[in-house]
Amino acid sequence: MQFDCIASAAFGLEGVAAKELRDIGFDSVKAENGGARFQADEIGVMRANLWLGTADRVLIVLGEFPARSFDELFEGVRALPWERFISPRGRILVKGKCVRSMLMSVRDCQSITKKAIVERLRDKLNVRVLPEDAEEYSLEVAVVKDVARLTLDTSGAALNKRGYRVLNGEAAIRETLARALLTLSPWRLSEPLYDPCCGSGTFLIEAAMMKSGKAPGLERGFAVTSWKGFDARAMELLREEARDRFKPELACDIAGSDINPEALSYCATHFKKAGFSGIKVEKCDLRELKIEENSGCFICNPPYGERLSDIKTAEKLYAEMGKLLGRTPGWSMGVIATDPLFERCFGRRAKSRRRLYNGRLECEFMCF
Repeated sequence: MQFDCIASAAFGLEGVAAKELRDIGFDSVKAENGGARFQADEIGVMRANLWLGTADRVLIVLGEFPARSFDELFEGVRALPWERFISPRGRILVKGKCVRSMLMSVRDCQSITKKAIVERLRDKLNVRVLPEDAEEYSLEVAVVKDVARLTLDTSGAALNKRGYRVLNGEAAIRETLARALLTLSPWRLSEPLYDPCCGSGTFLIEAAMMKSGKAPGLERGFAVTSWKGFDARAMELLREEARDRFKPELACDIAGSDINPEALSYCATHFKKAGFSGIKVEKCDLRELKIEENSGCFICNPPYGERLSDIKTAEKLYAEMGKLLGRTPGWSMGVIATDPLFERCFGRRAKSRRRLYNGRLECEFMCF
């Protein structure tokens, strides 16, 4: 069976997720607000969950229909084939949102959706009671401009939860955003990569995964493998294939430093969890950093001022980053920052920029 799917992605990264889907092997991919649409069968849904590194979740679109009244919403939901996915003991969780529609009560839309699904399942599965004490099914009813869209979340925990990050340093960047910024940066897999403010090591691990061919979801589970109609054994075969492709020895020329020894201890834990022993980090003040390689790329998520309540200190750091690039000819740099004066402090204008969000903070990713 072919499904209409969405790889949901953060604002500004929809095109990155679309390109990643094409690289994985999906056809007819189209970026849209909030993600990228694609078609996939059962195996494809599992493959997308396993290999997507920049998307937040993989959703199956079960239906889209006009919903200008609660009756329309109920009948539209009830007409969808829920019995193909949900078992008689499945636990149904309904999320919701309403935007510029006649139906603007999220709670009522959630309640009506759940009621319609339960009635459909009772009828089609020929049961009187749905215990809801087994596997979980998370779905969303989104009513936007009087059109309802029903989606099932196949991922479970968000896809940034790779399994390696068990300790969080100050202002850690999300794994999916780190992967996207590496994709957007001047870095190429054949080049060295260095993070001079490496924190707990997210950029370094994501880069190592990219160089070594490690599937982002290799060490975690997905909700879809417990669903009716989806073969858990097929997922294991996909994992076996992914393990064969993982070559940790290829994750070379990746290194970083930080002035905070606690952050470096977090790095050691995360590198081990992620399966990488060759990533080198050291305690070093950025002002004293010396690079031996003639070319490569710096990637950095420096302290923002807003997060540390010390804008002046952050801006001095930005100036030192500019000096670092100036004394390493042949190197490029990608930086995510919130300060509109970043370039002035850095000492040069960016060659490219992209507006996006790090959590709730509006940022720019600039390449030099």
